[in-house]
Amino acid sequence: MIIRPYEPTDCEVLANLFYLTAHTVNAKDYAKEQLNAWATGEIDLVKWNKSFSEHYTVVAVENDIIVGFGDIDKSGYLDRLYVHKDYQHQGVATAICDKLEQAVKVNKIITHSSITAKPFFAQRDFKIVKEQQVERNGIVLTNYVMEKQVR
Repeated sequence: MIIRPYEPTDCEVLANLFYLTAHTVNAKDYAKEQLNAWATGEIDLVKWNKSFSEHYTVVAVENDIIVGFGDIDKSGYLDRLYVHKDYQHQGVATAICDKLEQAVKVNKIITHSSITAKPFFAQRDFKIVKEQQVERNGIVLTNYVMEKQVR
């Protein structure tokens, strides 16, 4: 597996990976209506590309297949971290997170973690700041603001 910088030509593949991951991996923790509100399948690729390009974004590739991605901004906000459903528990998220955490010069990293990802982040020394209920398209989902002291 290689971890490489994001390229604009990756955007559509990442949007599809996000949708499929949310609707399969996160299905054990969220109801179908919550998944449909969270990952609608209608991503504005121009906005996502802009966000990816402004953040430090990396892509994990295995045998020419994009198997995961993540991004972090300069303030230390880890925005997205998704791994393909067929590549879970193989060190992909760890490798991506390692790169993201090394890329920023901040005292702490903050993320909004899903129920599903909470154990992963906890294992990486992220602490829960608060549980929150967020609304997406009129549907409420639970997630967690988590932070990690890094310097």
